[in-house]
Amino acid sequence: MRNICWYLFICACMVTGCNKMLDEDVVSSVTDDFYNNAAGFQTAVAGSYTGLRSFYSTERGMTTSVFGTDTYTNGSDGDFKFTNQYTSQLDPRYAHLREIWNAFYQAINTCNVVIGRADQIPDLDSTVKRLGVAQARFCRANYYFILVQMFGAVPLRLTENKEIVTEAHRDPVPDIYNAILADLLYAAQTLPVTQAEWGRATKPAAEHLMARVYLTRATSAAKGATDYDSAATYATRVISGYGLQLLPDVGQVWAQGKENNAETVFAVQFTTDALYNATDNNACRFFLMQYDVLGGMKRDLANGTPWKRFRPTKFLLDTLFADRVHDTRYEKFFTTVWFANAGSAKLKVGDTAVYMPGYNVTDEQIASKNYQLVPPRNYTERLYPSLNKFADALRPDNQASGVRPFIAYRLAEDYLIAAEALMYKGDKTGAVGYLNTLRMRAARVGATEAETSAHRDAMKISEAQLNIDFILDERGRELVGEQQQWFDLVRTNKLLERVRLHNPQGGPNIEQKHMLRPIPQDQIDRTSNTFPQNPDY
Repeated sequence: MRNICWYLFICACMVTGCNKMLDEDVVSSVTDDFYNNAAGFQTAVAGSYTGLRSFYSTERGMTTSVFGTDTYTNGSDGDFKFTNQYTSQLDPRYAHLREIWNAFYQAINTCNVVIGRADQIPDLDSTVKRLGVAQARFCRANYYFILVQMFGAVPLRLTENKEIVTEAHRDPVPDIYNAILADLLYAAQTLPVTQAEWGRATKPAAEHLMARVYLTRATSAAKGATDYDSAATYATRVISGYGLQLLPDVGQVWAQGKENNAETVFAVQFTTDALYNATDNNACRFFLMQYDVLGGMKRDLANGTPWKRFRPTKFLLDTLFADRVHDTRYEKFFTTVWFANAGSAKLKVGDTAVYMPGYNVTDEQIASKNYQLVPPRNYTERLYPSLNKFADALRPDNQASGVRPFIAYRLAEDYLIAAEALMYKGDKTGAVGYLNTLRMRAARVGATEAETSAHRDAMKISEAQLNIDFILDERGRELVGEQQQWFDLVRTNKLLERVRLHNPQGGPNIEQKHMLRPIPQDQIDRTSNTFPQNPDY
């Protein structure tokens, strides 16, 4: 089944919301009338998704969501370590924030084109129209949900910009959440359970996002009285209503070429076609240690391009993944052994070149090996276990960007959402049931049925162990690297506490203001009225 190709560069010529692009260059000769016929409508629907590729699997999206948390800190490379370290460089001039803001509002305007013009297009099939509008509303909800979490009050634009706008205002957070949920309700009521083209929005994808939105709103000033009920309702619908299943082997969820599996709820699409692929799809590079300077090793496609951006914290490795007897997620999510691909005086091609056992060994043991034995005490900003979820061996070469889709929503998170919502509703039994189902999936398979059963039993928790910190730990284990952690810590009001405890680079500098990102100066400068900045930036 072919992926959706994001050929809509033409949508870039639309006037974006909130006047950010007043001097915008025209990048297409397509006229406005193009969108007033059935073909143009379908093109605009496809274009509604484009903004997602500016965030998921990109350096800007991952830098603002993965590190600067309790699970990831900075490696040796990259120009944006200040995001993790919370220094004064994390200010309104920050390029990543400007790029996310502008890309999202541009995409929102494309969504508004679809939604606003659908009824004006003659001879547009009614089913095509409803499905197109539902997809655009699903995408618009995605963009606003990320924006409101990152920035708080932002301009809420629900109609197409048809002329240059020089005035913008920050709309109240409750209004933004109401708009997000209205869009998702329409999408959930309209979209089919599956789509012929993988990567298009579906009913379970809309309900998954609704569950996440309700769970997030429940801890905000905009909270509704029944938000936890709604989060639990929608999460359990996704779990039980549409034939989705947890894969028996957690290590197969991110297997390349198998992303369209029974656990994937929604994936952001990329393509092997260089003409249409996004050059920003580089998740495959960010988590890798510098293997290519070590004995017997050279850079190759199979091992990836080691950009050394994101390094796991000691807390992630030693606490969240402390149980490596019963829980297989550490060994399946992380690469800890590298095999010689260049050969050396000591090593033949195929020999073990580097091994990180995950526990400390003596200097004598290290010296006794003909390969590099690296215990935790010798981890550095260049040398550490490497997350392998996003490994991409199908790139044409090591200079090429990634081509694989990014799984933005998967069923495992619905179990986690349901557990958290039920816990806050007072249903600890139900909450523990969902957590234990997810945890037992990751249990080791033994040589006998009795051994397997023992591992599964060891993965179970009791109601006495249930609290928000355990749930955050479990999210950190299961969803590691999947662009959730910063948002999770903010919504649970745990960001400052956990960064100070577990991120030595970020802990000394993090402040209350960092619960929100600064409004891009680009937006403030291009607004004719006063556009307020977030506090203390």
